[in-house]
Amino acid sequence: MTDSNFNLFFHFQKQFKSHAAKPLLVTGANIKYSYADIDKESARLANYLSNLGVQIGDRVSVQVHKSPEALSLYLACLRGGFVFHPLNTGYQSSELDYFLSNAAPAVVVCDSESVELMGPLLKKHGIANLLTLNADGSGSLIADSRSCGEEFAVVHRDKDDLAALLYSSGTTGVPKGIMLTHNNLLTNAQSLNEAWAFNEDDVLLHALPIFHVHGLFVALGCVLLSGASMRWLPGFNTDAVIELLPKCTVMMGVPTFYTRLLDSNKFDKAVVKNIRLFVSGSAPLLAETFNEFEQRTGHRILERYGMTETNMNTSNPLSGLRKAGTVGFALPGVDVRVVGESGEVLAPGEIGDLQVKGANVFKGYWKMPEKTAEDFTADGFFNTGDKGVISEDGYVSIVGRAKDLIITGGLNVYPKELELIIDDLPGVKESAVIGVPHKDFGEAIVAVIVADGATELSEEAIISAMKTSVANFKVPKKAVFLDELPRNTMGKVQKNVLRETFKALLA
Repeated sequence: MTDSNFNLFFHFQKQFKSHAAKPLLVTGANIKYSYADIDKESARLANYLSNLGVQIGDRVSVQVHKSPEALSLYLACLRGGFVFHPLNTGYQSSELDYFLSNAAPAVVVCDSESVELMGPLLKKHGIANLLTLNADGSGSLIADSRSCGEEFAVVHRDKDDLAALLYSSGTTGVPKGIMLTHNNLLTNAQSLNEAWAFNEDDVLLHALPIFHVHGLFVALGCVLLSGASMRWLPGFNTDAVIELLPKCTVMMGVPTFYTRLLDSNKFDKAVVKNIRLFVSGSAPLLAETFNEFEQRTGHRILERYGMTETNMNTSNPLSGLRKAGTVGFALPGVDVRVVGESGEVLAPGEIGDLQVKGANVFKGYWKMPEKTAEDFTADGFFNTGDKGVISEDGYVSIVGRAKDLIITGGLNVYPKELELIIDDLPGVKESAVIGVPHKDFGEAIVAVIVADGATELSEEAIISAMKTSVANFKVPKKAVFLDELPRNTMGKVQKNVLRETFKALLA
């Protein structure tokens, strides 16, 4: 086996060998897991899945709560050449039905409490293997793998071989499978390690979910390529984070994390005395949050820009001016440009469509070759769908977003998916879903509804119906009713008018 092996775990393995006795992670309950512990657990799981009949390239769909064992399962999939397919823990039956049908996994791993939900779906789609893994590490996956060997030869993977399959809801309401290769993840992790100077002495506060690019690929890639350690929390809890920050050197979070810290009177300079870097992403960081954070702590948050299809594209500098409202410069190996309506490259200071190119950019959409071709230019740039501008001194700013995408608490929500569900509810003539400013989540979801007059409607009924259909983060915070939706001369709903009308609704 040589360095021509692009398997991401092969490159992580160097740190597992040289830091075997070192804590890889320490939980909030102060339970330590060494690099050797996670190495052995992931080997057992890789052996178990192989013995179960999972083949190289097969998908392993995973909807579990964050745990050290869930991390080991991700690593087991990498080293075994299986395609890791993480699912948001909030997804409901109708969402899971599509994902399992489309991904066609060989194995599904879920929480024990979800077996009743998952069972019929597996039967419907002819999936033979259902395993359980709970937040406390119990479940059939761990129990049944205990007798498996603690060594597993890393499978050779080439540049374009898939490492992970993640889904991003489309503007049409049909989720798109995003094919991420081992090389996509490896090169991006290497760029971030270089850009942010990760090293074996770093301790990352990890409070992010691991079904999302930020917590799964960005955070873990930096740690596992550098030999760093983590303080590992199941989710963000303000008091727990403030307690652990003095023991850490780096924190990654979504803007909501930082606004919640600022809301606490316990958060001051003493808490962050050992931190060298705060990173924010997954949603726009407000300039006022950036400025207030600097005033409170003396730290300027480093904001970066990425997306599921590309991992990270740009970053404010580690050494140098971090500008509020910008996402910095293109990372090493990434080309970023802004183009006009005819595809011409625009001059600095001109707003246009943001395009990126590099080894970080995904292979394409799963089973959607036409959509893949549509989203790439003839010279290989990916159309991000974001509106951007590059300043004279090279800083990239995102000034608009793809279609009507809502980012709430760092998670993407496409309105069309929700509108299709709402429009099918009794009494609804039509709907428009928008995002409005929210102090904690950045944006909150509001459903604007026109009733058909045949059935009495209420906000409570709309929200209750949505809770049974979609993950909780997609459920509107408010539902409002209008006699008609505003439209332009072409009949298109003017969501910009709705956003302006209701901008103070949840402020």
